[in-house]
Amino acid sequence: MIGGGIAHPKSKQNVWFGALNDRVAASLVMGIKEAGGKVNFLTNNKMNKKLVYSFGGGQADGRADMKNLLGGKGANLAEMASLGIPVPAGFTITTEVCTHFYQNNNAYPTGLETQVKAGISQMEKIMGAKFNDPDNPLLVSVRSGARVSMPGMMDTVLNLGLNPNTIQGLIKKSNNNERFAWDCYRRFVQMYGDVVLGLKPKNKQEQDPFEKIIEEVKDQKGIKEDTQLTTGDLKSIVEQFKAIVRERQAVEIPDDPWEQLWGGIAAVFKSWNTPRAIEYRRIHKISDDWGTATNVQSMVYGNMGADCATGVAFTRDPATGQKQFYGEFLFNAQGEDVVAGTRTPQQINASGRDALPEGNPSKELETLQKIMPALYRQLDNIQTKLESHYQNMQDIEFTIQQGKLWMLQTRNGKRTGRAAIKIAVDMVKERMLDQKAAILRVEPEQLDQLLHRQFDPKAEKNKIAKGLPASPGAAVGKVVFFADEAKKIGKDEKVILVRLETSPEDIGGMAAAQGIVTARGGMTSHAAVVARGMDTPAVVGCGALVIDYEKRQFTAGETLVRENDWISIDGSSGEVMLGQIPTVETQITDEFKTFMQWVDNFRKISVRTNADTPEDVKKALEYGAEGIGLCRTEHMFFGGERIKTVREMILADDEAGRRKALGKLLPMQRQDFIEIFRLMTDKPVTIRLLDPPLHEFLPQTDEDIAAMASEMQVPPEVIRARVSSLHETNPMLGHRGCRLGMTYPEITEMQTQAIMEAACIVKKEGIQVHPEIMVPLIGTVMEIKEQKAIIVRVAEAVTADRGIKVPYLVGTMIEIPRAALLADKIAKEAAFFSFGTNDLTQMCFGYSRDDAGKFLPEYIAKGVLTNDPFQQLDQEGVGQLIKMGIERGRATNPDLKIGICGEHGGDPASVEFCHRIGMNYVSCSPPRVPIARLAAAQAALKENPEP
Repeated sequence: MIGGGIAHPKSKQNVWFGALNDRVAASLVMGIKEAGGKVNFLTNNKMNKKLVYSFGGGQADGRADMKNLLGGKGANLAEMASLGIPVPAGFTITTEVCTHFYQNNNAYPTGLETQVKAGISQMEKIMGAKFNDPDNPLLVSVRSGARVSMPGMMDTVLNLGLNPNTIQGLIKKSNNNERFAWDCYRRFVQMYGDVVLGLKPKNKQEQDPFEKIIEEVKDQKGIKEDTQLTTGDLKSIVEQFKAIVRERQAVEIPDDPWEQLWGGIAAVFKSWNTPRAIEYRRIHKISDDWGTATNVQSMVYGNMGADCATGVAFTRDPATGQKQFYGEFLFNAQGEDVVAGTRTPQQINASGRDALPEGNPSKELETLQKIMPALYRQLDNIQTKLESHYQNMQDIEFTIQQGKLWMLQTRNGKRTGRAAIKIAVDMVKERMLDQKAAILRVEPEQLDQLLHRQFDPKAEKNKIAKGLPASPGAAVGKVVFFADEAKKIGKDEKVILVRLETSPEDIGGMAAAQGIVTARGGMTSHAAVVARGMDTPAVVGCGALVIDYEKRQFTAGETLVRENDWISIDGSSGEVMLGQIPTVETQITDEFKTFMQWVDNFRKISVRTNADTPEDVKKALEYGAEGIGLCRTEHMFFGGERIKTVREMILADDEAGRRKALGKLLPMQRQDFIEIFRLMTDKPVTIRLLDPPLHEFLPQTDEDIAAMASEMQVPPEVIRARVSSLHETNPMLGHRGCRLGMTYPEITEMQTQAIMEAACIVKKEGIQVHPEIMVPLIGTVMEIKEQKAIIVRVAEAVTADRGIKVPYLVGTMIEIPRAALLADKIAKEAAFFSFGTNDLTQMCFGYSRDDAGKFLPEYIAKGVLTNDPFQQLDQEGVGQLIKMGIERGRATNPDLKIGICGEHGGDPASVEFCHRIGMNYVSCSPPRVPIARLAAAQAALKENPEP
């Protein structure tokens, strides 16, 4: 039977018809074609759609490239079966069924039941056993399998199909191993009760009721291991388990295997939306709409006796990338026993034991290679075959049942950043990959691990809070709450500065601290920006912290932390942990250098850095920066005597007083630029003129005002009055950016003079200098015109006076939506645009970037936003404004140089967007330069993939 439609030969309109038998359909088709019509057939999806894909016995319906439909596990099981690798027969229910399940109130699509029954029948033929047969039962596992690996996030049911009748058949199949059969029954009842009937504890504080029963039995008998439980013990435990189910859920564990199967399938689909799975997807940016596949597979048993085992292995070392096959296994165990940690695993070969610390029990145990050499050789051959086939390091699971090897899973193995680089480079050397494939293989974020000190992955961690990962790296120190104390103590001891928020006043303490934690603020807050510039690990916006300065303590939930208590922070994950966690140093390897050379050969977009000090510049150059995309001159004013001079300028009553103070700042600024130009040699340096509101340079507390008054020898009331006069209701939208230069043009004059005099001095030394002077926060054409006129006038005067020609550019930062709208007019005055996406995002969304942390996590959890727009560029909103600004700007100035200098410049997805819309460069904090380089190369390769 078919259904379809015809396109009428004259009207060309489709006429649809219902199901026809084959003879009528053939006649109809012939007549339509003779009349000059076109035939269009449609499959009835509800009746004929394939929902179940079988595998096993050397054949499979699916393939490895069908992960979106079959999930990673199902696609790889199908691929292994097609390769002739021994895989227990089974079938995969597609991710589309999961989507239908959620969209239709937990109902299955038409036809699924028929296809599942056909899948079971196929398994029975291949495995030589029958579902619900009391003599020769086929038992199955029901497992999840999303298109990307979500380890441990979703649910599994093993040994499904057991009941008081089929257990007798299982006893016979296992050579009358009654204990084994009852152990399987115990596991099934426990999993079914936990997963399907909902008895699994909702939090770590609750004890699993089934585990509690087992522990009570073991205590009564004075035994420690589950393997010491007798057949009688297991029978009693099964009955107690069933009683718990009746008592708590008022239902029975079903005896009908078909009812068990549908219960297991539903439970796996439902586990897609458990809190832990949702949180995992949020962290790893996995779409909630994908759904999971469900894999129903024949059980094979690693716990049937002494000739049985189960294990997990990697084709290469996932921590170091070394080319060595290693893993762990347990005799007489099922898969979950290996990862549960309840028994000490053994190593599959000697190479795995090399990395074990002295005293580890596994170091003394015999290896699989020694005990079962033939099976080990078979396993070794399979892992080699799988790695070669997938051209990637594999994470495999296997079971040995009565001397026969079965492969249960293969997937691309998770690996550290260090391992990712080494594996990619080694596979190119081995001619398994070309350079392009190797570049696409490494995740840009993994490079973070190579450039910052990290916590020892083997160490135990006691996490007490989590904030935003503002500046990557690991830091350990004693808690200090005040910057001046951090500055003092930090000379001799390691300290972590913990503040509600930081200000320019705190810079000394921030520089002395090993790490910084703030309860408030976002990824572009003062603490975040300064910490990244100093390459200091920082966690900001940690709202769980309740800080009490008076008592010198903070609480995080139930945890109380006092001054001088040790904490550890991970600026790469945002975690705050109690105590001293050991760290490990990272080193730039030869493989990393080789890999980054390949990266630079393929990327089209340039990568600059945001750097304000010589120290920043040196670090950025080490990381491969090709210029400075943002040098924030205000950061040069925060330290030592400089801030006093800045305050003198702010507190001056007239222009003469301001010019006097600016005269003192001029040589300081000039020297800063001299040092930076020398380091950058012939690379471009974009310097932003003074941007922040002036109140940021002034003290706010009575104590600080008094100290400043004493230093300046003026009454505190004078300073307090000036602070009050500068107060603004919303300073981030107030008197700042180019507005300072418009009202106080002498500031623009001084900064331009400092830049150009430094450029002349350095050029005279034989170094080519390329200053790019950037006017911030413009919203009108007149602002850029007037500021440009001042800059050009001063620059020409300086170069004429010194008799040295220095090429320079005058451009602007596009960070106000109106500027993007007027980009065609502004581009006539500007030689370059630098999109300041921190402020542009803030103004487009109407979010305060320092306060949005109070609601953004909730927005992301509820799906209102996919990502924090201050961390990853909002491409459909802010991004379109940027795209329009570029198009309009280049329409009137085709030579317009365009870059981005907001924090998004180091985010891989944002870098790809910048490449796509035709920017010349991205600029980011020094530690993120390699990440941006890799992301840029990947963007170029994705745009023009070649065979």
